[in-house]
Amino acid sequence: MNSTMEATQNEQNSEVNPPDSQPLTLSKNAQKKLLKQQKYEAKKAEKKALMKEQKQRDAERKRKEWEEKLAALSEDERIKLIDSRKELRKERMEKRSEERGQKVQRLTQAKETGQNIVVDLEFSHLMTHSEIHSLVQQIMYCYAVNGRCSVPAHLWLTGCQGEMETQLQRLPGFDKWIIEKEQQSYIERFSERKDDLVYLTADSETVLHELDPTKVYIVGGLVDRNRWKGITMKKAEEQGIRTAKLPIGDYMKMSSSQVLTVNQVIEILLKFLETKDWKVSFFQVVPQRKRSEGDSGNCQEVDGEECEEEIKESEAKKRCVEVLSHD
Repeated sequence: MNSTMEATQNEQNSEVNPPDSQPLTLSKNAQKKLLKQQKYEAKKAEKKALMKEQKQRDAERKRKEWEEKLAALSEDERIKLIDSRKELRKERMEKRSEERGQKVQRLTQAKETGQNIVVDLEFSHLMTHSEIHSLVQQIMYCYAVNGRCSVPAHLWLTGCQGEMETQLQRLPGFDKWIIEKEQQSYIERFSERKDDLVYLTADSETVLHELDPTKVYIVGGLVDRNRWKGITMKKAEEQGIRTAKLPIGDYMKMSSSQVLTVNQVIEILLKFLETKDWKVSFFQVVPQRKRSEGDSGNCQEVDGEECEEEIKESEAKKRCVEVLSHD
C-alpha cells in the first residue's frame, strides 16, 4: 500500500517539478493523509454516481407521469394542457432574459464604481493540469456568484496566459464575460496605483476590517496552497505591496490544515459588500467541514457529511455553469 501511495504522489510531483528534480518521499503522516484523501475521493465519486442515477430515475418518472396524464385526457384537454405548458416555458424564458439584462447592467456599472478584486493567475506553472482545471472551475463560479449579487464587484484576471488562458477560453460564453482579462500581471496593470494594491494572504499580520473602495484587493490563484506555504506573502513582500488577511479568526474557528479556496475568499468579499457583516459572510460561505467542532453545533465532522456537503457545492457550481451557458 505504501509503495502505491508513493507512486501516486511522485506522479503528481513530476507534473510540477523539473524532470531532473529528486522525487519527494512521503513521510508516514503524509502517507496516512494521502490514504484518507483517496478513501474520501472514492466515497465522493460513489455518492455522486448514486445521485446521478437518482436524478435519471426522477426524470424518467416525471416523463412517464406526463405521458400518462396526457393519455387520460381528451383531445381538447391535451391541447389546452400542452399550450399551458408552452406558455409557462415562454414566461420563464422572458424572465430569464429580463434577469440577464439586469445582470449585465449591474456588472457594467461595477466596472465604473465596483470594488476591484483581482485573481492573480501567475502561479499556473506551479500547478498540475487538474489543479489548473479546478481553479478555472472556481473562477467560473466566482463570476456566476458576482453576477447574481445586488452589489457586484469589478473582477480582474491578471497574468492570464498559457494553459490557464487556454482552459478559460473553453468555458461557455467566456468571451462575453463582463470581467477584465489581462495577460499582464497586476503589478504592470496597476503600475500607477501600486499604493492601492492589497494582497490578501492568511500569512499577513494585518487584519482586514473594512473594504476600502479605493483599494485593489488581490487573491492568489493557487490550488493546493499546503504545497506552497507562504508563497503569496513572499511575493507581496518582494513586490513591496501591502498585505492583509480576512478577520475569520474573530468569528469562527477553522479546522486544522484547512485553507479557503479562491471562490470561497471572493464569495466572502462579495457577501461583505452586500451585508457589511463579516460574521454573516463567513458563516454563509465557509463550509461546515472546514469549521472546528466549536463552530459546528451538533454536527460531527464525519466523512459522509463532508462528502454530501461537497457534492451540494458541486451541484451549486453546476447550476452556475448552466446559467452561464444560457447567457
